[in-house]
Amino acid sequence: MFALVFFASVLEAFFLPRAVRRFIVRLSSLPYLAGWGLLIAAMYLDGWVVPLMIGAGALIGVGSAGFYLLWQRLFASQDSDAGDRDLILGTAIASLFYFALYLIPRAVTVYLIPLVITPFFALAIALKSRTINLEQPMFEDDPRSNPLVYRQTALMLMRPALCIGSLGLCSGLVRALAIEDPTVGSFVNGLSMGASFVAAIAFLALWRGKGVRLNVVALFRVVFPLVITGFLLLPFLGAPYARWLSALLYAAYSVALMLMMIQCAQLSRDRGTSPLFVYGLFGGIVYTLHDAGFLGAALAEQPAIPGMSTYAVVALGAVYLLGFMYFFGQGGFRHAVSAGRAPLPDVELIPPASLPLAGNGSAPLAARRPLARHQSSEEDAPPSSTSAGATASFTPPSPPQDHEPIYQDRTSKQVACVQQAFGLSAREAEVMGHLARGKTVARVAEELIISENTVRMHSKRIYAKLNVHKKQELIDLVESFDPPADL
Repeated sequence: MFALVFFASVLEAFFLPRAVRRFIVRLSSLPYLAGWGLLIAAMYLDGWVVPLMIGAGALIGVGSAGFYLLWQRLFASQDSDAGDRDLILGTAIASLFYFALYLIPRAVTVYLIPLVITPFFALAIALKSRTINLEQPMFEDDPRSNPLVYRQTALMLMRPALCIGSLGLCSGLVRALAIEDPTVGSFVNGLSMGASFVAAIAFLALWRGKGVRLNVVALFRVVFPLVITGFLLLPFLGAPYARWLSALLYAAYSVALMLMMIQCAQLSRDRGTSPLFVYGLFGGIVYTLHDAGFLGAALAEQPAIPGMSTYAVVALGAVYLLGFMYFFGQGGFRHAVSAGRAPLPDVELIPPASLPLAGNGSAPLAARRPLARHQSSEEDAPPSSTSAGATASFTPPSPPQDHEPIYQDRTSKQVACVQQAFGLSAREAEVMGHLARGKTVARVAEELIISENTVRMHSKRIYAKLNVHKKQELIDLVESFDPPADL
């Protein structure tokens, strides 16, 4: 039910876009509360335990998915800094909250969640959702009027969704083997929550320090050999090893889910696509694969191959499926015989701008115009009405080796300098580069395959960060940068 709600949100966002604006909290909270009601009833009605548990699971799945979608809509609607910060910080706090629940007896927790925690949770979402700016392109645009934008977005999502889905498949497989023992289930959940907390704190620290740039597909290439090796050892090391493998894989999966939410929110902002469409499609694929792994391992407990243990059957199936997932996650047959499709942008957490800002939020004029390294005399420096004689030097960032920028002309170098100085995102720098060349909004939208409203939204954010008000001011600012000779 959890995965089905995600796929349903994709259809709703595409065919009923106005319903996204009226997505109310009670659509999630009511089934969630009803599910917990059935769970409580199962404690007292012994003859109805199985049907009550099935109903509880379905309703809690529907409600949980609705809460996930509501929060994702909120994170995506915020400014990138605020949205990503709240998402990562919320992940850390949720992990601590999970461990705090162990301090309360289970008999109390089963009543505490529906009667106290969920109402406050729903109230928090309801109040915070009122701050959403529904005039943004991700809510205003009708997907049916921009089908090419949504088609390309869906294609971009396939590869990273299959990569994270592969982790979900693996964690589902081994979790089904280890979940029979309740203590193992608690161990798996505890380690995954601990990993989420550590990862969230690490992301916050790196973000505020040097910034974070991650490519989900490239990261999966690094993890893939480790996962394959882990499954190959499963038939030989048995149950104790299966518990640890389950815990570690589920911990990695939990961290990947946080990256998935950041990635989806970033894609909604960059392309102006509905957050329910983006996150619904991504999450639907990932959670379906997790469910498939869990059910597959449950069926493997009665192996059909004589002489093979359950662990051997699971390991064999996992390696076989992971091979296919890796192949299609890297682009499949189409990528193998062609140049491939447009890659998904990296997960990008931009640190504060490297140049100091004035009190009104704009950089001093001299700081806006960094000099090349061979310029050092005051008479060579551009005049400044705000800080006479002040100069600033610019050192270009050192991107990873597999992300070496290609500068087509002087303008592209100047755009890179402006991006570094003012802390623009990759998409904002891309839009600014087109605007700096004098292109119209319609032309930029056509070349980037996004809607014109999305281009205008990016333009507003760029103007605000650069403290300019007209296109000509933006062009003058870009041209005022003198990039270093070695850039």
